[in-house]
Amino acid sequence: MTRLLFQLRHNLVLRRNLIQGGFLCWCLYLGFEFSRFVNHYMSYGQTPRVERPPGVEAFLPIGALVSLKSWLLNGTFDPVHPAALVLFLTFIAMALLSRKSFCSWICPVGTLSEWLWRSQERLSGKRFRLWRRVDSALRGLKYLLLFFFVKLILFDMPAPALKGFLSSPYWALSDVKMLHFFTTPSLLSLIVVLLLVVLSFFIRQFWCRYLCPYGALLGLFSWPSPCRITRDPAGCTSCGRCDRACPASLQVSRSQRVTSPECTACLSCINTCPEEKVLGMGVSGSRKQLSGWSFTLLVLAVFASGVVWGMLSGHWHSTLSDRDYLQLIPLLNRF
Repeated sequence: MTRLLFQLRHNLVLRRNLIQGGFLCWCLYLGFEFSRFVNHYMSYGQTPRVERPPGVEAFLPIGALVSLKSWLLNGTFDPVHPAALVLFLTFIAMALLSRKSFCSWICPVGTLSEWLWRSQERLSGKRFRLWRRVDSALRGLKYLLLFFFVKLILFDMPAPALKGFLSSPYWALSDVKMLHFFTTPSLLSLIVVLLLVVLSFFIRQFWCRYLCPYGALLGLFSWPSPCRITRDPAGCTSCGRCDRACPASLQVSRSQRVTSPECTACLSCINTCPEEKVLGMGVSGSRKQLSGWSFTLLVLAVFASGVVWGMLSGHWHSTLSDRDYLQLIPLLNRF
C-alpha cells in the first residue's frame, strides 16, 4: 500500500491510468444502466424500469454540434438531449484550459486504444512505427473528417433543417440507436471495429491519431490554452526519452514550448524525463510550472464544473416522458 501511494505521488502516468480506468468503468456502468432502461420499454414494461443516465449523451457529438448551432442561432437549449450539448461544451472548455486532456484522461476510446498498444508492446517488446511522411499524411484524415461535419452542419444546414432534426424521432432515439450499435452490430460494423482494434494493437493510438474528428476539433481549441509542455534547454541532456514516450510522436526534445494541437497533455514526456524540472506543464505568463497533482485537479475540476453547471441550470435530464419512450423505442428500427 505504501509503495502504491509513493508511485501515485511520483508516477504521473500511473495516476492518469487510474483516472482513465475509473472513467472507463463509469462509462460501462452508464451503458449497462441505459441498456436496462431501454429493455424496459422494448419489453413493454415486463422488465424493471431504471432511471435513464444522461451521461450516455456524451456519445452524441454530431448531434451536439447541431444543438450548438441551434442554441447560438435561436437561443434555445435542446431539451431532448441537453446533456449532449453540456458535455460537448465541457470538453471544449477542457481543451481551452487544459489542452486535449479529455482525449488522454477521460475518453474511453482513447483509453482502450492506449491500453491495446501497450499490451502489444509488453508482449512483443517492439514498437511498430509508420514512416514519418505516411504518419503526417494520415494525421490529416481526422481534420478532413472534421471539416466535412463542420461544413455540413455549421455552414450548409439551414435553420429549418436544424429544427426538423432536433424535433425528429431519429434525434429522440439517437442514444438508443448508439446503444444498439454496440449491442447488436451489423456485420460491416463488426468488421470495421475489429479492423480498428487490430490496427490500434500494432500502431499507437491509431484511431485517435488519424481518424477521430472529435480529437481534431479539441486540438484546434487547445491552441490558445495557457497550459503547455515547456522544456528548459539549459538542463536538457537531449536523451530523447520524452520523444519516445510521446504517444503523438512529437519532438519534445527540440521544442522549448510544445504548441502542437496533437499534444494531449498526457504528461508521459514529463514522467519519463530523468532531469528534475526540465520538462513541466507551464502556464502562459508565469515562470512557474503546474505540479502533476495541480494539473490533475485542474482536469477533473473543469470536467466536474461542466457537469454540475448542466445539472444546476436544468440542462441535464431529457424532457422526453415515459409515454414518449414507450411509443418510440419499440419502433426503433423504423427510424
